[in-house]
Amino acid sequence: MSIRRFWSTPKTLGDVNMVTEELKNLYYKRLLPIEKYYSFHHFHSPSYEDADFDSKPMVLVMGQYSTGKTTFIRYLIEEDFPGSRVGPEPTTDCFTALMYGEKTQTIPGNALTVDPKMPFRNLDPFGNSFLNRFQCVQMPNQVLESISIVDTPGILTAAKRKLSRGYDFPAVLRWFAERVDRIILLFDAHKLDFSDELTRAFGALYGYEDKLRVVLNKADRVDSQQLMRAYGALMWSLGKVFRTPEILRVYIGSFWSEPRLMCDHYQLIELEEEDLLADVRNLPRNAVVRKLNDLVKRARLVRAHAHIISYLKQEMPTIFCKESKKHNLIYQLPVIFNKIQQQHRVPAGDFPDCTKMQEKLLGQDFSKFKTLKPSLMASLDKLLTTDVAKLVPLLQLQEKKKKSLPSVLDGEFLGTFRREHFRQDPFKEIIKDDESSEMDFDEWAVEKYKPKYDEIFYNLSPRDGKLSGTKVKEWMTTTLLPNSVLAHIWRLADVDKDGMLDNEEFALAAHLIEGKLEGHWLPKELPSHLVPPSKQPNTPSDASI
Repeated sequence: MSIRRFWSTPKTLGDVNMVTEELKNLYYKRLLPIEKYYSFHHFHSPSYEDADFDSKPMVLVMGQYSTGKTTFIRYLIEEDFPGSRVGPEPTTDCFTALMYGEKTQTIPGNALTVDPKMPFRNLDPFGNSFLNRFQCVQMPNQVLESISIVDTPGILTAAKRKLSRGYDFPAVLRWFAERVDRIILLFDAHKLDFSDELTRAFGALYGYEDKLRVVLNKADRVDSQQLMRAYGALMWSLGKVFRTPEILRVYIGSFWSEPRLMCDHYQLIELEEEDLLADVRNLPRNAVVRKLNDLVKRARLVRAHAHIISYLKQEMPTIFCKESKKHNLIYQLPVIFNKIQQQHRVPAGDFPDCTKMQEKLLGQDFSKFKTLKPSLMASLDKLLTTDVAKLVPLLQLQEKKKKSLPSVLDGEFLGTFRREHFRQDPFKEIIKDDESSEMDFDEWAVEKYKPKYDEIFYNLSPRDGKLSGTKVKEWMTTTLLPNSVLAHIWRLADVDKDGMLDNEEFALAAHLIEGKLEGHWLPKELPSHLVPPSKQPNTPSDASI
């Protein structure tokens, strides 16, 4: 099976697509009518559309400038993308959504908001100031076939906090936070500066901490003592900002494709990298569960909102003193929340932020509010108690494909470099596409470099003309390239998939490593001019030396 078919959709009862369609039906039938009736969209997020249900899992990458956001994305997709710039100063000045497309193209923000196939139509209220700084880059990239990635502008530090972006930056972050599957928040191990804008950005993530993954990046650039201090300071600062008893997980890493600096905590960086990549790798598999969870969370908020609006309507006078009563009710909103909790048994965690709700209510006409409509509330209760419960067995019946995302996110390749995996099954065989490309050249591209690679090959003492996985792994790790990159090189070099390398395959692996060390991108699949002569189609295999 081709890698491009790893995430094809099977037509079965437990199909993810079927669950998604059921979620759509439940939203349009049960939830949307209540949202419209109680003007939910004036107070909270806009209504969902088909694209919100059909879109691929999205990853939001954010952090202060020069923390490695764009480099992290390039590390995931293993190639550059249009508009990306890397530097110590603020280089990313716009939101960039990276999505799959048959050809590389850039779509501006205003065009995205009118495309019904894109999940960005509800960004229109943020206006031209934001849309002029929003774009979508479509690329024929294998990773983007399964997930989409959103790059964000660097959060300003204290020295630049007086600069205005021209749009509500925290509100835009919150819009994305509600819809993405994972939020990657990057910090630089060299500098931990919690600016005012960063604190406001944290406020925008309130309620979505379960999606948040914090990364202390560039950890190989500091020694162990400095890393320990930076880690402790980051945990202390996060605890103050989020004000929760739970401790956020902080990943320590150096996320780029270049060789890392050798340090005392090198192995820790590798293990942390594997954990974070595994988390991202599971997003397509868990996407429908996330959508179900978000729908239930939204339904519970809608229920609390309906009770609030109904209570305010009932308390308003018919004719006199409407304005003074309105302001009195807004002032007493925390008390009203407690009354609704007791009278209707609505959990306290379902209510919106009281301060923000008070701000929204100031500009509303309470006389236009509606009282509780029994039929709508009964429909909402059925959604929460019965309809969602019926979808759980469908989720359990899904055939979970045990394939991994390509490139650095490929768990099968990454797993071969784990010590425990290596002892059990060194360099696990991976099925390759049966299709073979035609050879249109006479000389192998690696041939002229082969003598120097052969010297290394024979110094490693091959047996029966081949090197085992153990010896190759020990040699490859001396290059200090990330294990995920080395694993991808192994997959390309082990052409016959026998878990060992002959002299030609080893020369190919060494050639790919040299190219990577020189700054070149690795190919996704082995191009025809790099296939060893003995492994070319219709060519008899050479005898091992």
